[in-house]
Amino acid sequence: MQIEVLKSKIHRVKITESNLNYIGSITIDENLMDAANIIENEKVTVLNIENGERLETYVIKGTRGTGMICMNGPAARRVAVGDTIIVVSYALMPFEEAKTHKPVIIFPKEDNSL
Repeated sequence: MQIEVLKSKIHRVKITESNLNYIGSITIDENLMDAANIIENEKVTVLNIENGERLETYVIKGTRGTGMICMNGPAARRVAVGDTIIVVSYALMPFEEAKTHKPVIIFPKEDNSL
């Protein structure tokens, strides 16, 4: 049996940009991606603390060291610059392996730095 468990979490970062006229995705500072063990094109769930919105999208690399968190495409209507979000990703694994799995969780500073 395979189950889906938390793989990675970026806990409480601020939206720095919003780009409605893009085909979709969330752009994340590459330093945050590395620290959270998230890769480009990985599916993520974005949880907006300000309004309770939850959405799924995929990740694209943002400029390293900038703290950039940019919501792109239609999802840009569901967040505002300055909103605090949580970004999570999940992994499928065998049930027994999941019992000992430890997700990577990071807690960036208020300026989205590590």
